[in-house]
Amino acid sequence: MDSDENIQLMETRNVTRRESVLYSEVEALRWAMENMLQHSTCQSFGTDCKELIAMIKEPHAWRSFATELERIETLQIFFPDFNIIHVPRARNQISDFVAKTARSFYRVLHFIGCSIPVWLPRPH
Repeated sequence: MDSDENIQLMETRNVTRRESVLYSEVEALRWAMENMLQHSTCQSFGTDCKELIAMIKEPHAWRSFATELERIETLQIFFPDFNIIHVPRARNQISDFVAKTARSFYRVLHFIGCSIPVWLPRPH
């Protein structure tokens, strides 16, 4: 997201379901951060998951996620101006649509782009 909180780059991939939705959220952030190191100078990330933001701000309070959060803390070294903000789903409809559509694919899917790819059906 840019300084005006406009989406600059969307990423999605379909992965095997994790132990919980929260584990999936943490994994998605880690993957996004790793890819931003290669594709963008992005420093700000958005999520509709308030728990994920709480985890990033106070990782010691989430001991069961210690390993996953250590990886994110390590990645934050490469993002000197790292920021993660809450974006309600109502304001994040395009990204939410891309994520939901990716889950329906039976093959491995990785997508990084600025808009909905032409090969995805358009939201109604």
